[in-house]
Amino acid sequence: MTRGPTLPAHRLPHLPTPLDAFNAAPADEAGALLLHCLHSLRWSRRITDHRPYPDVASLLAAADEATYDLSPGDLSEALAGECLPPVPEGTYPAAHTALSAAHATYEARFGHVFVIYLGDTPPAESLDHVLAGIRSRLTNDPEEERVIAAEQLRRLARGRLESLLRGAGLNTSAAPPRGATSPNGAAPGK
Repeated sequence: MTRGPTLPAHRLPHLPTPLDAFNAAPADEAGALLLHCLHSLRWSRRITDHRPYPDVASLLAAADEATYDLSPGDLSEALAGECLPPVPEGTYPAAHTALSAAHATYEARFGHVFVIYLGDTPPAESLDHVLAGIRSRLTNDPEEERVIAAEQLRRLARGRLESLLRGAGLNTSAAPPRGATSPNGAAPGK
C-alpha cells in the first residue's frame, strides 16, 4: 500500500515564558518583581540592568552573584525586609510562645530577624526546623551569623525567583507585600 505525501509538521507559535516577560518588562516593573525576592535595591537594580537573560539558569546565576556581592549596608537592608517564617496552622499555643521567645533572643543578640530557607523542609517539620535553627545559631559570633544569614537570604531569594519564574504569582506591577516569609514566599517590602 502506498501513501501519499505527508504534510509538514504542525508547529505551535512561540508562547512567551515568564522569563520572556521579565526580560521585556520596564525596568521599574522588573525591579519591583525582584524586590519580592530580596528587599535590596542594589541587588534588584543590578539584576535588572543586566537583562536580557538567555535562560533561567543565567538569571539565577546572576542573582546568586549579586547576592554574594551585597555590601554590609545592602545586607542590613535585605534583612530589614524579612519577617520570621509563619507558624503552621494548627500549632499549639506553646509552640508560638517558644518561637516568639527564641526569635526575641536571636534578634536581641544579632539585631535582625532570623532568616532561614525552608524550601526543602516538609511543612509539618518547618516549626521544628526553625526552632532548631535559631537555637543552634545563637551560639555563633555576630560576624559568623551575618555570613550564615547572607547565605540563607541568597537561598531564599533564589527560591522565590524560581517560584516566580515558574509563573506562580508573576505580576511585575505589584509592590512587594509586607507579611510573613514562607519557604519560597515573597520578601516583605517597605
